[in-house]
Parts: sequence; structure tokens; C-alpha cells
Amino acid sequence: MFSQSRCECLLAVVVVAWTAISDSMAQDIEPRAYANTPVGVNFLIAGYAYSEGGVMADAALPLEDGQLDIHAVVLAYVRSLDAWGRSSKVEVVLPYARVSGSARFAGELRTREVSGAGDPRLRFTINLLGGPARSLKELAAQPPATTLGASVQLVIPAGQYDSDRLINIGANRWAIKGELGLSRPSGPLSLEIAGGVMLYGDNDEFLNGQTREQQEIYSLQGHLIYQLGRPGMWMALSATYYRGGRTTVGGAENDDLQENTRLGAAFALPLSRNQSIKLYASSGVATRIGTDFDTAGIAWQVRWGGGL
Repeated sequence: MFSQSRCECLLAVVVVAWTAISDSMAQDIEPRAYANTPVGVNFLIAGYAYSEGGVMADAALPLEDGQLDIHAVVLAYVRSLDAWGRSSKVEVVLPYARVSGSARFAGELRTREVSGAGDPRLRFTINLLGGPARSLKELAAQPPATTLGASVQLVIPAGQYDSDRLINIGANRWAIKGELGLSRPSGPLSLEIAGGVMLYGDNDEFLNGQTREQQEIYSLQGHLIYQLGRPGMWMALSATYYRGGRTTVGGAENDDLQENTRLGAAFALPLSRNQSIKLYASSGVATRIGTDFDTAGIAWQVRWGGGL
């Protein structure tokens, strides 16, 4: 049914690989983020993800051999809107995580275990071309069309943070990400490409009372999505590349420019007309500096309103 297949895209709107580290949003892999959605639909999403590997809490820290295990849960609410006649969405994402692991700091092995809320995120997405605001009935009568969308995401520094510790869940700074995304369907296949830039505020309470600055991170992600025979069931193969993020601490610039690539896959399965689950995984395949980790997770979604 149309309501199952078209609305399934919102399962991917939430951060797919949230890993409780400060630069994780620049590495997001999000298929179907810019697909058209009927106006007036509400989505409640709950997810769990496990990450392990060389997940460094901050590229500016003098850490070596960092290994972390991260258990993260995410609760999110999304609503589709009519904004100036265009299909759009607003999202609120609330993460929570437990982080444990070890690293060598100045040659000495340090361990850390911490749990708490992550930095909340707000995002607004709008389809600029090919995505007019339509009801469920109107969209059902139209074949999928090529869309060009844009989004702005704000990260609020309200998560757990301790300036005396090396590893934290929150980043203690504001951040904003702008992105443009193109979605082009062709039968059961869809190709999506999205490019974005992440801008960071300063952390004035960095380790030992220093100020930490970070340059922007540019990202490019691509997705090949295949709609399976059952409505609302699809799979995706994805890749993302990101570069930038050099940091300055206490006025001294660090040699920590990031230039990394990740691959991912996702599978969505409808449970009923209004519920679905998604399984996903991603892994770093080329890492210069920063994070080199594996992530696997599951998300459950329920939706209502908009004539569903």
C-alpha cells in the first residue's frame, strides 16, 4: 500500500549511526532522507545501536590505542508539514548512551565508563524541487518523482560533559549542519546523493580549561536503494566520505585533519500498516585521523495521522 511504502522513508531520518562522539553527525549514513512524504504524518522512533573500535572521543586529545564500546539509544519525533507549498519535516532527536573503554594518555593506560544524555538535535528538511506538499491520497495517484531537498540541523550542547575527563558523551558546543540532497527514482531502484557541511562553535571548557576550536567538516554520501516486492520493504547500500575538522586547542593548531570513508547497509521491514523496523550497519574502510569503528543497530517506528 502507498502509506506503507512512501512513509517508510522517515525511518531513515533519525541519525542512523549515532555513536556518542563529537564528530559523529558528519559521518551520518541516511538513505531516503529526502523522499516525498504526505503532509500531516507523525512518526515516533526508538532505536538502539552498538559501536566498537577505535572511536576517539576527540581528535584533538593526545590519546593512543583508543578502544571504546558504546551502547546508544535514541528517541525521536518527526512530523511532516506543508511549508510554503513544499513537502517538509521537523525532527527532534534525544540520544542517551553508555560508553566504556580505554586509551593511552601520555603513555599511561586510562579507563573510563560513563553514561548520560547526548546532545539533542533539531532538524528541518524541505523539498525544493519535485516535492510539492500533498495529502496521502494525492501522492498515491502520482508516480515517484525526482526531488531536490535541503536540510538544516542544529546540535544543542545539553548532553553529559565533564571538563576534567578525557571521554564525554556531549561535546559542550553548538554545531549546525546544512545539506542538499538529490533523490532520483527509476522503477524499483533509487539513487540518492547528498552533500553537506558541518560548522562548530567553540568549547570554552575543554580539558584543563583550554578553548577548543574546530574547522568545518564537509561530507558526501550516496545511496543505492532497492524497493522489494512487499510495500514498505527495501534495502540500501550506502557510502559516505568526509573531510576537514582540523582543531586548535589553546591557540595551537593540531595535525588532525580528518579524511575518512564509511560503507553501510540497511534493511527495512514493515510489521503492520503503521509500524516497521529497520536493521542497519556501517564500518570505516579508510581512516586518516579520527574515528575507525563498526556500528550495528535496530530502530522501531510507529506513525499516525495524515490519513493513514
